Amino acid sequence: MVLGGEGQILDLGRTRRLFPAYLRRALVARDKGCAFPDCTVPATWCEAHHIIPWATGGTTSLSDGVLVCSRHHHVLHESDWTVESIHGIPWFRPPKYLDPSRTPRRNSYWQVEQLVQQQL
Repeated sequence: MVLGGEGQILDLGRTRRLFPAYLRRALVARDKGCAFPDCTVPATWCEAHHIIPWATGGTTSLSDGVLVCSRHHHVLHESDWTVESIHGIPWFRPPKYLDPSRTPRRNSYWQVEQLVQQQL
């Protein structure tokens, strides 16, 4: 178990598959809504997704979780889109037929405030 600065549990390893409320709140604070590129679905309508699937050894943790709406959750499970954590931020790689270089993408809709601050 990994604890945060105030003693909150941030990583449950493989003890639990589903994301508990406190980890979901951390995902909401980071992702703000569906993290899939160009999606505008709010966090209240999103599901927590394991970046590395639970069935293949993924952990229930902030670093292995991402908020996605139901539609994009299915896209991740049923297509060649992939998601990875780069410096703690979820980035999505489209299938080769959409982008032969599979350039990582982020949803900038929920990050506008952060992007504006970076430009200042």
